[in-house]
Amino acid sequence: MLGFSRVGQQGRACRGYKGYTPSCSLCFAPLAPHSLKSAARGGGERCQAPRRPVTAGWAQQPFPGEDLAPPRHSWPSSWRGRADRLPSLFAFRVFIVLLPRCSELLPLLSPCTLVPLSLISPCFSLVGAMPYLLRDSKPRPPPLPREARATHSSGKAYEELKQECLRRGSLFEDPDFPASDASLFFSEKPPVPFLWKRPGDIVKDPKFILGGATRTDICQGDLGDCWLLAAIASLTLNEKTLARVVPLDQNFGPDYAGIFHFQFWQHNEWLDVVIDDRLPTFKGRLVFLHSAEHNEFWSALLEKAYAKLNGSYEALKGGSTIEAMEDFTGGVGEMYEVKTAPDNFYEILEKALKRCSMVGCSIDTSSAAESEAKTPFGLIKGHAYSMTGIDEVSYRGQKVRLIRIRNPWGQVEWNGPWSDNSLEWRLVSPSEQKRLSQTALDDGEFWMKFEDFKVHFDKVEICNLTPDALEDSTAHKWEVTIHEGSWVRGSTAGGCRNFLDTFWTNPQIKMHLTETDDGQDDCTFIAALMQKDRRKLRKFGAETLSIGYSIYESPGGDGHLNKDFFRYHASKARSKTYINLREVSNRFKLPPGDYILVPTTFEPHQEADFCLRIFSEKKAITEDLDENVAIDLPEPPNPNPSPQATGETEEEKQFRALFEKISGEDMEVSAEELEYVLNAVLKNKKDIKFKKLSLISCRNIISLMDTSGNGTLEFSEFKVFWEKLKKWINIFLLFDSDKSGSMSSYELRSALKAAGYQLNNYLLQLIVLRYSDEQFQIEFDDFLNCLIRLENASREYLLPLGFLPFWKKKNKSNFCCHQAYCITSEIRCID
Repeated sequence: MLGFSRVGQQGRACRGYKGYTPSCSLCFAPLAPHSLKSAARGGGERCQAPRRPVTAGWAQQPFPGEDLAPPRHSWPSSWRGRADRLPSLFAFRVFIVLLPRCSELLPLLSPCTLVPLSLISPCFSLVGAMPYLLRDSKPRPPPLPREARATHSSGKAYEELKQECLRRGSLFEDPDFPASDASLFFSEKPPVPFLWKRPGDIVKDPKFILGGATRTDICQGDLGDCWLLAAIASLTLNEKTLARVVPLDQNFGPDYAGIFHFQFWQHNEWLDVVIDDRLPTFKGRLVFLHSAEHNEFWSALLEKAYAKLNGSYEALKGGSTIEAMEDFTGGVGEMYEVKTAPDNFYEILEKALKRCSMVGCSIDTSSAAESEAKTPFGLIKGHAYSMTGIDEVSYRGQKVRLIRIRNPWGQVEWNGPWSDNSLEWRLVSPSEQKRLSQTALDDGEFWMKFEDFKVHFDKVEICNLTPDALEDSTAHKWEVTIHEGSWVRGSTAGGCRNFLDTFWTNPQIKMHLTETDDGQDDCTFIAALMQKDRRKLRKFGAETLSIGYSIYESPGGDGHLNKDFFRYHASKARSKTYINLREVSNRFKLPPGDYILVPTTFEPHQEADFCLRIFSEKKAITEDLDENVAIDLPEPPNPNPSPQATGETEEEKQFRALFEKISGEDMEVSAEELEYVLNAVLKNKKDIKFKKLSLISCRNIISLMDTSGNGTLEFSEFKVFWEKLKKWINIFLLFDSDKSGSMSSYELRSALKAAGYQLNNYLLQLIVLRYSDEQFQIEFDDFLNCLIRLENASREYLLPLGFLPFWKKKNKSNFCCHQAYCITSEIRCID
C-alpha cells in the first residue's frame, strides 16, 4: 500500500505531505513522485523493494506542482458541473488500488516497472483518482490571534514578494488578479475601454493615506457596491480594527514596489490578500471607489483587494452591509426590523456605537423599479447607509435624540428636520454644533431625529466585534465553536421542515447546554449560519441561497435523528426567517439540556458549503451527530464445498444445476459467467424490479468472495454470497417504496445502516455523488455495487496488506477517520 512515511523513519505513517515522500507501507521503501503520477494516469506501480508484490494504496496529498487529477472528460456524470459549486468536496487526491489476485503475474512485475493496466485489469482493481478533502468534522474553537494566512499563488507572503521586486528594481504585477477584463466582469464586457494605471500615472504625488483614514475618503464610483462602501465608512470609526484590515505601514515612499496588502476574515480565519496598485481608469480618473482627495488611494486599493478576494469587481454588485462588516472584523451580525424594534432600540444603537460595533441601515423597496429611487426627503431606497454617530442635543429646553447617517455616494442627503441647512440648527449653540461635528457640507453625511429615522428607515444591521449582548449593560466573555459542512443534493441537502421526507437528512449538530447564565435560569447563545463563497461562485451561476435552521430538544442517544422524530416533534426555537443572506444569526435563551440544531436551505436539493458558529455565554459542548463511522456485520459463514455435509435446499439444487451447465466440472465461474447466472435467476424473482446486473458488479462480487485468489467464483463461495444478496434485496425493497426498481438517495443512510454500515455525512455525500442519478435515484445494481465495495473495504484481509496504520479498530468495530477515507477510496474509484 502507498502510505506516507518520513524517509528513513521505519514503521510510522504520517499525515502531512511537507517533507514526506510516498512509500510502500509494507516495507517503507520510497516511491518516485513521477511514478505515482504515472500510476494515477492508468499504470500499475510496483514497490521498489525486491520481491514485493504490487500493493494497494492511496496518496493523502498530491505533491506541490503535480497535476494528479484526472481529466474532466473522464469524470462520472455525477461529478460534472459540481466541482466549482462545491469546492470543499472536489479537491483532488490520488488513490491507487491494485490488489493482486493471481500469483502468476508477480514475475512480470520487476522492480520499478510500470505495467499497463490492460494487462493486469482482470486480476487487479482499477486505478483512479477521487475528489475528497481531509476534513475534520469535529467542532473547532476560533483561531488564536496571529498573522493572517498568505493567499498568493506563489506561496510567498507580502514582505517576501515586495523585497523580490525591490531587488529586481521592478514594480509588482499580480498574476492572480491581472489588469484585464477578466478581473472586472465575468458576464459582460466593460461599457467603455478602461485603462489600468498605477496611482503615480494618475496624479503627481500619490499618497496611501492623507490626513488619516476617515469616512469622507469613501466616494462611490460606477459599481453597485454601496453595501461595501457603507461598511468601509463604519470601519474608519475604529482605528484598531481599521489598522488590522488596512496595514498602515504602506506608502508610495522610497520603498514603493507597486505592491500592497489587506487582511480580511473568511470563515474563521484571517487572510492576507496581496495586490498590485494598477487600478481601472477612464479618461484619467478612477472608475470605481475613490477618495474625495484625488491623490489618496487607500480606499480604492482596499476595494480592489476585496474584489480579488471575491473573484472580480462585478462580484461586488449588490449585497448586505453586514457581510462586509463581518469580513472586516470576524464579528457576528444581528439584524433589526426598525418598525418592530424593541422599546430600548435607541439605547441598543447607542451601546453598539460606543462599543465600536459597525452599524448600517437601509430602506426597503417594494419592486425592482424602486431600487435607488429618491424619496421626497432626499433618501435613497434600496441603498446602504452607514450609521456614524448618535447623540442628544438641547433644543428649546428639551433633549432631542439624533442619529448621524452617511451616504457612501458622498452626496445626496436628508432634507428634513435637522438636515444640514435646517432651521433647527439655528437654535443650537456653536459649541454644541462643534461638539457634534455639524457642518453644512454636501458630503453625504447628515443628522436626523431618531423618531424620523424610525419612520423613514426599515432595516438596521449591527456587526458586533464581540457578541456582547446589546440588551445587557455588562460585557461578557463568549465561548465560540465552529462547525463546517456541506449540503449536497441527493444526500444532505434536505431543505426546510416543509419537506419532511428529506428534512431529516440535513446535517445535525448536538448542543449540550449545562450551565445557566449568571443569575439566570436559562442559557444564552447565538447561532450564526453562514453559506460559504457564494459571491465568489457567481461566475459559475451560483446564487445566495435562502438559509435558516431549527433547534429541537434532543431525545437522547448519539445517532442521526430519523424522519419519524421530526414528524412528531415540534422545534423549540428556530431562525426568524429563511432569507437569502450570506449569514443568518439569532440570539436564544433556552433551559439547560441537550438540543439538536439542523442547518438547512429553504428548498431541498440546493448545494453549498456552510460554516456554523455558536457563541455561548457559558461553555456549550457541541458535537456533530454524523461524524462516527461504524461497521457492524455478522460473521460470514465458512463455505462448505461438500453437499453431503449439510442438506441442500431446492433453491441451492437449482443453482448447482445451473452452475454445472455454465462452468463445467470445476464448478467455477468467471465474471462474465456469473453475470449470466445471476441475471437468469433474478429475472424470475417477481418482488424486485431492475434492468440487469452489470459486469462490473459481478467482477466486484468475485473480488469480495474469491477466497482462493484465482479470479473465479466457486459454488461454495457463491452460496455464501447468495445469502448476503437475499438480505440486501430485502433491504432494497424496504426502501423502494414505489416498487420502481430504484430508491431515493436520501434513504441511502437508512438503507446502509440496515445493512450494518453507519457512515458520516462526508462519506455519504461521496457515495451519493458516485451512485445516484440526476433524479437522486439509486438503482439496485448501483446499491449492490456500493454494498459490495463497502464490505470489500472492511474485510480483515486488507490489514496484512498495509492498511493497519490507517485501520485502527475501536470498540464494537468502530474505525478511526483514516479508515473512512480508505473505504471512500474503494467505493469512488473510476469504473
